[in-house]
Amino acid sequence: MNKINRMDTANLQTFIAAAELKSFSLAAEQLYLTQPAVSKRVATLEAELGTTLFDRIARRVSLTEAGRALLPRAKTILREIEDSRRLISNLTGTMAGQLNIGTSHHIGLHRLPPVLRQFSRSYPDVVLDLQFMDSEAACRAVQTGDLELGIVTLPLEPLADLKSELIWPDPLDIVVAHEHPLAKKSRLDFQQLTEYPAILPSPSTYTRQLLERSVAQAGGKLVASMTTNYLETIKMMVSVGLGWSVLPRSMLNEELLAMKIRGMKLTRQLGVVRHQTRTLSNAASAMINTLQAQI
Repeated sequence: MNKINRMDTANLQTFIAAAELKSFSLAAEQLYLTQPAVSKRVATLEAELGTTLFDRIARRVSLTEAGRALLPRAKTILREIEDSRRLISNLTGTMAGQLNIGTSHHIGLHRLPPVLRQFSRSYPDVVLDLQFMDSEAACRAVQTGDLELGIVTLPLEPLADLKSELIWPDPLDIVVAHEHPLAKKSRLDFQQLTEYPAILPSPSTYTRQLLERSVAQAGGKLVASMTTNYLETIKMMVSVGLGWSVLPRSMLNEELLAMKIRGMKLTRQLGVVRHQTRTLSNAASAMINTLQAQI
């Protein structure tokens, strides 16, 4: 216990990176170190604990039992240190440092530009680390403390340790190309859609889960012929006639036709998620205020 408390945080960060990447060389790239420097930090940590943390076989590394036991504790230690730093920084009123945010490609392209423009002008000393990923991955990263905020498609059900706030309602439409056979029908039942190929996000996404819930309520069953989580890719494939899909209304253009489906009205929620119990930095609070001004 006391040994862990005395450890150099840089060594812990290096251990976590090597453990998660399963590679000293990849950890070195991520941390902007040389591979010998990574090996030295891990060796120092092992010497402090008096145990081996990694099995080294050829160029691959894997955690030993001791390494697996240390990993969650090491993450907790670093999160608590970072939380303490944020708390002290907040007391001084400092509006600087790095703000780590995860967001989806769609939100980053279509919703965030005016927010980021306003924020960067108002708080020039804050360095934004904007990471693009699926909304589901961003929520997990906020849960684990790897990100301070997620600006995402909000989960359909509350997630443990997360506080969500709606910023943008995002209406969705069932869409086809003008040349698609469905385009000739003025109004459809969902069952008629299932007769044609569908190009949809993967079942793990909140958007797909919302569609499946609506389909189930209409008494139907959803089957996708192709899946991709990039909405711009879905838009392209639908526009060339490869199938029908569901897209945000804000993405529609002259190449796409929105279909009216009996008993189906879809709207997903876009917003911000934060950890319920962790102290927000001044920069994160300012970002949330900037987002709230969009409502």
